Amino acid sequence: PNAFDTQLIDIFVRNVLIAVENLYLRNALVDTQREVVYRLSEAVETRSRETGNHVKRVAEISKLIALELGMDERRAEVFRLASPLHDIGKVGIPDAILNKPGRLDDEEMDTMRGHAQLGYDILKNSEREILQVGADIAYQHHEKWAGGGYPQGLKGEEISIEARITAVADVFDALSSARCYKKPWPRKDVIEFLCAESGKQFEPAIVNALLDNMDHVQKICDRYADAYLGD
Repeated sequence: PNAFDTQLIDIFVRNVLIAVENLYLRNALVDTQREVVYRLSEAVETRSRETGNHVKRVAEISKLIALELGMDERRAEVFRLASPLHDIGKVGIPDAILNKPGRLDDEEMDTMRGHAQLGYDILKNSEREILQVGADIAYQHHEKWAGGGYPQGLKGEEISIEARITAVADVFDALSSARCYKKPWPRKDVIEFLCAESGKQFEPAIVNALLDNMDHVQKICDRYADAYLGD
């Protein structure tokens, strides 16, 4: 090739190398965000004497449901990465309340409910997409489909789809697992509860998507089975 062709090839190669480096850096950034999210979430779970596998199960089940409901792969993956942050606000809840073995009294319950606002406040000013989605999930995953949840009293599609899905996945796993204040529920009792709350606490389509995919859900539970004590 002549000098001009050589120069074009050189420019092309340099541009390709720059593109590859940028892709590597972007992937490294995503990996770092994922690592930070799981480390933070696991720290919260450790404070409440739970395994970090709870947030992994919730994240994987949430993505499964999201895809079942037609969410595109990219958004569902961002959702999966953000979902473990749903209880990040519990970092500000006193140990005496977080790990109380019995039922919380009204004052303690009010304090516990504050974790939704705390989680939102921790994450809301981030410019990173994963943390922005995590902020909404933390803020809204205790809202109810029919209203009457907290902290904003939202209902229906006023609640983000990510928070609505997380609410179902979180309750499913929490009921199926041992906690400091309870034994794990049998699977049939968990399913009965979700069905009873369909249309009330939970969006019916989300409950149906979970129940229609129980074989896949069980595989997720088996994969992250550390301290998972459901039937």
